[in-house]
Amino acid sequence: MKRLPLVAAACLAAGLSLTACGTEAKDDGRTQVVASFYPAAFLAERVGGDDVQVTTLTSPGVEAHDLELTAKQVVKVNEADVVVYLDHFQPAVDKALEDADRPADTTVNIAAGVPELHEGEDADEHEDDHGHGHGGDDPHVWLDPENMITAAGHVRDALIAADPERRDEFEANTDALVAELEELNADFTTGLADCERDDFVTSHAAFAYLAHAYDLEQIAISGIDPTAEPSSAALAEITDLVKRDGITTIFTERLASSALAETVARETGVTTAVLDPIEGLSDETADEDYVSLMRQNLAALQKANGCA
Repeated sequence: MKRLPLVAAACLAAGLSLTACGTEAKDDGRTQVVASFYPAAFLAERVGGDDVQVTTLTSPGVEAHDLELTAKQVVKVNEADVVVYLDHFQPAVDKALEDADRPADTTVNIAAGVPELHEGEDADEHEDDHGHGHGGDDPHVWLDPENMITAAGHVRDALIAADPERRDEFEANTDALVAELEELNADFTTGLADCERDDFVTSHAAFAYLAHAYDLEQIAISGIDPTAEPSSAALAEITDLVKRDGITTIFTERLASSALAETVARETGVTTAVLDPIEGLSDETADEDYVSLMRQNLAALQKANGCA
């Protein structure tokens, strides 16, 4: 899948030789997959198993939204057998894919087929003319395990298109992953079915899909953009709500600032805890994966909301 004009342009723009840019890298026989960020990499690794080599564009500990691609990474996007990403989540990846003009059957948008969900709204069945769901205002589609099941099927199909001889392996891996995700979804459903309260306060609005899946209400201090600060009036309203409704916990994140959440917790006398949007791993979570982090989220919600 070589596109030498684009490769040469990317390398020359960075002042690199073609060899330094990686165009002569040896092929070890495995399917070469580029994943834009951690949830995409998780799917590729679990569905592909030992038959794929996955390169993740977003380094551990880096805020996924802020990704900028090097010339070498642009080449990888262009030449990979399969690319797994999330449309409209990382603009640099969208641009690289647009320039690469990759085959559709080996380029997987993990939001494809997922109903859009806007902040504060219910799921919208609308998809664009290409059949892609973009997650509406909230891109965090992976926080609903059922959406990950849908995405796993798309990754399986792309890997089979790239390497038909390994169809049986990819299908078996997908079946095992789907079973694990179904169990995770069932545990969330039962684990959050009988709680003292169904609302939870987060540092930013990353959990609309999780809340929608399990009939919860997310109350976000900041909006979709974690760097956007709320007005004084909005902050006061949230503080009053926490006091009035008996909220016990303000949820923070590992890869984003917790300053505002800690301010609300301090002013209301409640505790803080981590609710992970699982955009990426960090030093603290290097030994975890999507499923184990989701289970940590479940335990945190159960404790905060007084679930039986």
